[in-house]
Amino acid sequence: MNPRPSYAWERRFMSRLWERVGRPPVQLELWDGNTVGCTADQAVGRIRFREPGIIWRLVWDASLAFGDGYADGTIDIDGHLIEVLEAILRGVAQAEGSRPPRSSLRNHFMPRKGHSLVESRSSVHHHYDIGNEFYRLWLDEQMAYTCAYYERPDYTLEQAQIAKFDHVCRKLRLQPDDVVAEAGCGWGGFALHMARQYGARVRAFNISKEQVAYARQRATAEGLDDRVEFIEDDYRNIGGRYDVFVSIGMLEHVGVDQYHALGATIDRVLAENGRGLIHTIGRNFARPLDTWIDQRIFPGAEPPSLKQMMDIFEPFGFSVLDVENLRLHYAQTTRHWLERFEAHVPEVKRLFDDRFVRMWRFYLASSSAAFLTGHLQLFQVVFARAMDNSIPWTRADIYRPQEAAVSP
Repeated sequence: MNPRPSYAWERRFMSRLWERVGRPPVQLELWDGNTVGCTADQAVGRIRFREPGIIWRLVWDASLAFGDGYADGTIDIDGHLIEVLEAILRGVAQAEGSRPPRSSLRNHFMPRKGHSLVESRSSVHHHYDIGNEFYRLWLDEQMAYTCAYYERPDYTLEQAQIAKFDHVCRKLRLQPDDVVAEAGCGWGGFALHMARQYGARVRAFNISKEQVAYARQRATAEGLDDRVEFIEDDYRNIGGRYDVFVSIGMLEHVGVDQYHALGATIDRVLAENGRGLIHTIGRNFARPLDTWIDQRIFPGAEPPSLKQMMDIFEPFGFSVLDVENLRLHYAQTTRHWLERFEAHVPEVKRLFDDRFVRMWRFYLASSSAAFLTGHLQLFQVVFARAMDNSIPWTRADIYRPQEAAVSP
């Protein structure tokens, strides 16, 4: 049964929506074939709305309606997915300018998830415990689910992830037998790299049951379980004394209301001449995470601005030594992930269903578009105790290639 013809007010609403997002070079096609927005010859792509009910869902929360609509097939996108989403995000940025983003009706009535111990475990389970088999299909050999580092533009994903590991180790001036606390260790690839290549001793903390189990198996298989300990626990419970504190891709899930708790943890465990690095998705200014990502992909996630990150360091007198922004590296990383994901769609569909495939395709493509447009950033912040005078005088050691691996 064909949907009814569109009403004049619905066409006006869609036209105003197109204008509100900055008049991007995208055409909108309604369920009855009527189009609004730019003409087809000017468009980088076309968004097709297949049924009338989408209108009220867009009023309630445009982000949630758009992502869900694509996932369930009531919205289709013709054209290169990343390019179309990039065009929309560029339009949104131009339309908003320096104004704060509009809040949806939904946000006025439904609060976002918090960051207590119980809520954090629930959020991590939602995203990271959906099965190692799924992630193994499209991540690199190290199962690194964070921004890679493309020292050369022709790097494969595998090469770029190892380059990221070494880039972080050089920033930390990692030495043999340094004792390292890693908060949020994923599937363990970086912890094992620090032990294998630099001779460090690592205690890695993570609240994802599946990730910790996988990491422990890897440590045993590689004969590194005497140098790397994977602990299923929250960063707030880290104990001991460490030369280095490092966290790659965890801060997004901590929540700005818990930054003082994170800073207190680092202050409690870091040695007097200790140093640290936090690698995180971020923002140029504080704003809530996209509703669809928050609800469907990363519950409770909160990428911070640099100003917000200072709430980790300032109360405890830490000195920030270096800040680097790798957002274009993350745009390339997510593009590589999407290419690999597409190559394994039949297997993903076997594990889940069509809706899951479309949902994750949209997530990976929109992430790449967000980094390309500066909607998201990727910060690496190096810090140390304020009175530590052993810090390097230049950045030369950061960019010097690793000369030789250290055997434990």
